[in-house]
Amino acid sequence: MARRHARHAGVWRLLAEVEVVFGFWAMLLFLGMSLIEGPAGATRYLDGCDFTEPMFVFAIMVIAGTRPILQFAACAIAGVARVLPVQRNLATYLLVLTIVPLLGSLITEPAAMTLAAILLRDEIFGRNASEHFKYATLGALFVNISIGGTLTTFAAPPIFMVAEKWHWDMNFMLSTFGSKAALAIVANAGIAALRFREELFRMRASQARVGRVPLPIVGVHLLFLGALVAHSHHPATFMGVFLFFLGFAHAYGRYQSRLVLKEALLVAFFLAGLVVLGGMQAWWLKPMLLNLDADAVYYGAAALTAFTDNAVLTYLASLVDSLTPAFKVALVAGAVTGGGLTIITNAPNPAGAAILKPVLKAPRLIRGSYFLEQSSPLA
Repeated sequence: MARRHARHAGVWRLLAEVEVVFGFWAMLLFLGMSLIEGPAGATRYLDGCDFTEPMFVFAIMVIAGTRPILQFAACAIAGVARVLPVQRNLATYLLVLTIVPLLGSLITEPAAMTLAAILLRDEIFGRNASEHFKYATLGALFVNISIGGTLTTFAAPPIFMVAEKWHWDMNFMLSTFGSKAALAIVANAGIAALRFREELFRMRASQARVGRVPLPIVGVHLLFLGALVAHSHHPATFMGVFLFFLGFAHAYGRYQSRLVLKEALLVAFFLAGLVVLGGMQAWWLKPMLLNLDADAVYYGAAALTAFTDNAVLTYLASLVDSLTPAFKVALVAGAVTGGGLTIITNAPNPAGAAILKPVLKAPRLIRGSYFLEQSSPLA
């Protein structure tokens, strides 16, 4: 449409962005509610929605994607890769798919996704990588980020939704999910690296890097990142921190690359639309979950995440008071396990997809299951 109608090409290209889909349908839902219930009823529904997560993902994507933060992460990974007894490209690939997702339990999953996606884009995908390798890695990254945030109660959206109400603390998360999540992450990354080891060995050396950022600037960026994470559930506070960061980044613009404002805004718009639409899904999701036993709910939750955000599943379950401890654990485990099935299954996925989109060729959808087939080496 953009090629045929150049006068409105910008609008057609905007509507072609994956991240616009849910926000666009949320707008239509709001208009429909306004006609049926009146503007006051539609506004009342929006006021009852919690947009903390989209706001936080926007802020954390911008800060985590800055040159000082990326320099810090890249240097740390390069330092560890040099001491590992494996080939350099293979070591870097393994570290990005293991250490960074596990780090998501501390810096939150959106920040880990942003770091991992940019490191993959600049360190791995930019070296004549095949499309099959890229899509398999993208699926492995989605899965590992989703389960990598299960070591704490605040990093993964589906766990944060239920942790306080179900009285899950850090010790519970580590003892129940910690070792299993770490083992699954290592296994997933190891299988991917083993499958594409020959391609990793053939990749050319890394290109020359841009100028180094002074350590004090890196330190200030890390402080901003830490402050944002510490107040991740208080939008008034973390948005204030973010505004101060924008001022600092502008003042020292010579040490910055282009801020990922466009990508972050699109992802935030995507998630905000998902929040608006997700609030209307209880009528079919809740009865379906409650009709499953503790064993079946794991597989049911993993499958349902392909069609809705995994945080929506756990939130709906938190509204029920009669769930057994085994049911709760199985539900959350299934929700985070299925976090790599599609872009909409986990809040950080759109961030990774937006960052890696420029280096990914759109697959030809000969079969509708293309992404599921390519999404993970374990699949």
